[in-house]
Amino acid sequence: MVEIAVRTLVNAIALVAAVQLVPDAEFAGEWWQLAAVAFIFGLINAYLRPIVKLLSLPLNLVSFGLVGFLLNAGLLMLLALISGQLDLGFTLDGWPAAPLDAQVVVTAVLAALVVSVVSTVLALVRLVTPRM
Repeated sequence: MVEIAVRTLVNAIALVAAVQLVPDAEFAGEWWQLAAVAFIFGLINAYLRPIVKLLSLPLNLVSFGLVGFLLNAGLLMLLALISGQLDLGFTLDGWPAAPLDAQVVVTAVLAALVVSVVSTVLALVRLVTPRM
């Protein structure tokens, strides 16, 4: 139970960082909506990401891992779509309410890059920090 709470907190921090650093990634909501979005993002990463990663393995090997960025961007776009359906306030350049275009994909890739970096840094901090 504590592990789920920690992962949700890490996802929330990473999503807030992405919203702050990427100009067109937006979150308009309250703290409980952010917690819900982070929880959904954690579920997507825990259950859907390994399946998609396994299916894209051959293409990922050929592209030297660059497909991983697109995979993360796609998962963030899925998160924005679910957030739009549940009215939680997370959007990428106005999408899913606005039309899907190249700017949405660029925003998703940049946000995925920020989320990956922040999540990695926080995971390293958790690894180094002594546990009681």
